[in-house]
Amino acid sequence: MFVGHFAVGLVAKRVEPRLSLGTLVLAAMLADFLWVIFLIAGIEHVQFKPGRGAANYLDSSDIVWSHSLLMIVIWAALFAAVYFLSRHYARGAWVIAAAVLSHWLLDFISLKSPLAPGVASEVGIGLWRSVPATIIVEGGFWVLAIILYVRATHTRNRLGVFAFWTVIALLTLAWYNNITGAPPPNPRVAGISSLIFFSLAVVWAYWMNRVRPSES
Repeated sequence: MFVGHFAVGLVAKRVEPRLSLGTLVLAAMLADFLWVIFLIAGIEHVQFKPGRGAANYLDSSDIVWSHSLLMIVIWAALFAAVYFLSRHYARGAWVIAAAVLSHWLLDFISLKSPLAPGVASEVGIGLWRSVPATIIVEGGFWVLAIILYVRATHTRNRLGVFAFWTVIALLTLAWYNNITGAPPPNPRVAGISSLIFFSLAVVWAYWMNRVRPSES
């Protein structure tokens, strides 16, 4: 998934207003951050096949260190532990762990996900193979998350309104390109561009936490 992961951050902000939206988006996207870092470093590898839409052109059989169920459980525990040790807030740590774990579940729904390093089999429903089904399921979750977030927060100025909806539109367009567009030129370019894109999205989320605080 793509906007589905961002949706988790928006929903989690509604569940636990004390947490920063930036931290929640980073948690929900942690597996993808690790993937692009490992990809650039040569630890993980992907290949692009002919076709349109990531479900058809992306061969991601070598992403076990960032995206396997076992490793995501470990990353979730580590991220939550770091947060707890720095903030001493147990509920927040549990919500962060759940956000990290959600990544594997959503990828299981949309693509095929590895189970653990050394385990060859992958499991998944493959929702992204159907563009209409993806728009209904993932798009519906995205819209619901936006509604919940908007109702749980308030903006301090017009800049906050403009910046929020502009980025929401850009994320939606990027998501649609992922499920319908052609593959990037090569994996390394995809890794670098994705790292920049994800980093900017997290910075935006931290900013939104300031200009669009929770109602409670």
